[in-house]
Amino acid sequence: MTYHPKSDFMSVMMERGFLADCTDYQGLDEALSQGVVPAYIGYDATAQSLHVGHLLNIMMLRWLQKTGHKPITLMGGGTTKVGDPSFRSDERPLLGPEQIDANIKGMQQVFDRYLAYGDAPTDAIMLNNAEWLDGLNYLDFLRDIGRHFSVNRMLAFESVKSRLDREQSLSFLEFNYMILQAYDFLELNRRYGCLLQMGGSDQWGNIVNGIDLTRRVLDQEIYGLTSPLLTTSDGRKMGKSAGGAVWLNADMLSPYEFWQFWRNTTDADTGRFLKLYTELPTDECDRLGSLAGSEINEGKIILANEVTTLLHGAEAAATAEATAREVFEQGGVGDDLPTLELSSSDIADGISIVQVIVRAGLAKSGKEAKRLIAENGARMNDAPLTNAGLMLDAGALAEPIKLSAGKKRHALVKIGG
Repeated sequence: MTYHPKSDFMSVMMERGFLADCTDYQGLDEALSQGVVPAYIGYDATAQSLHVGHLLNIMMLRWLQKTGHKPITLMGGGTTKVGDPSFRSDERPLLGPEQIDANIKGMQQVFDRYLAYGDAPTDAIMLNNAEWLDGLNYLDFLRDIGRHFSVNRMLAFESVKSRLDREQSLSFLEFNYMILQAYDFLELNRRYGCLLQMGGSDQWGNIVNGIDLTRRVLDQEIYGLTSPLLTTSDGRKMGKSAGGAVWLNADMLSPYEFWQFWRNTTDADTGRFLKLYTELPTDECDRLGSLAGSEINEGKIILANEVTTLLHGAEAAATAEATAREVFEQGGVGDDLPTLELSSSDIADGISIVQVIVRAGLAKSGKEAKRLIAENGARMNDAPLTNAGLMLDAGALAEPIKLSAGKKRHALVKIGG
């Protein structure tokens, strides 16, 4: 039997493809229909910026707020000190408090673009689990919380089992992580009346633990909801590109490169991504996603513009589109392309094209740059680049040059002012 939700939030989640699983569809739907539901997603502060892999869940929080509920962004200032072992083959490097605080500041920039923070009933709040985890007394915690956890059950969780099956070590520190995350849900319920935890489907075990603990300790009815772990139609993990993580902070990835990432979506993913990452009506997403041949490019440009507008603003999206048109359609050199500025001392004795390709970010190593040239994948000012021994001097760089790796990645190289 297909479940027909009453609440706007559940309708959006089901209609747009956000929903993988829920601990109690009907109970949660009922709660969402009766008043403001505070809901949280946890983010460990392991980097200075969130990346595209986080965007699906940020959109869930945005829809939660748009449908009249209260988002809580929980920063893992405490849990980051331990590290989430879920589906990892090794232990995370441990970070110090200063680095964790700096990372949280960087991540806050992105949340501010998607959510309205404040004191009103549906305004988002940002919390840090260090608030309750830093002051925990270990013996009290073991007695009051630890006794509710069965090690047999914890060993059965997929995230732990997959690590043990491969005979990879799982430290006691990491084993504690799932208890701490469960405790977060308990504290959020106790302090802020939080009724729902959301996350990717790899977090299912951790979410269920939190619900179970809160029921046992506080006798409270709370809920969990997960989103699918997205892979692109060609089987890659969403958010990973050839150049590495697709960061959301503009100082770590330019708005143009962000726009370009979405413009390069495969045909098969366009309609699905429009539903998940934009706020266009679903029938319009379906229409754009079903366009055939070269017309699907219209859908990809709309996708890139809509997603970039949400994160970086309409002006950045328009500039990125104009730059792309100039680069691709007119073969020109767009001012907004990623730019490598070389100093006069860099080119005093000439600089090799291989080095320039690496420094411009179009290849990770000299070896990769040489292979790119050997396989006819490199171009300079739109002409094939075939000589891996080419040296550039001040004369060659009198005007900015455009380097390309394949059809979709470009950079400008010029002498700094």
